[in-house]
Amino acid sequence: MLVVSHLLVAVAQGLDIFLTFLYWLILIRALVSWVNPDPYNPIVQFLYRTTEPLLERIRRVLPALPIDISPIIAVILIYLLKNFIIGMLLDIAYSVK
Repeated sequence: MLVVSHLLVAVAQGLDIFLTFLYWLILIRALVSWVNPDPYNPIVQFLYRTTEPLLERIRRVLPALPIDISPIIAVILIYLLKNFIIGMLLDIAYSVK
């Protein structure tokens, strides 16, 4: 059971790193969008390619609004996932020990 416990802790930590990275990408994309970036810049293209799949799905669910609030919704979802799923995985891992 010790192996399962360590595996769950490793999965929780990996998921935490991934969600933190995604959070920062979305935040940077939102900040960059305020300055009208060059769409041919490789950094801007990377930001759009990595965040657009998530933000586009959120936009499909939201009603049409005059401003794009999909980054705000994505950040809230990431926060909830980090607190709920990672906390749950860690609780399970420590109870299995």
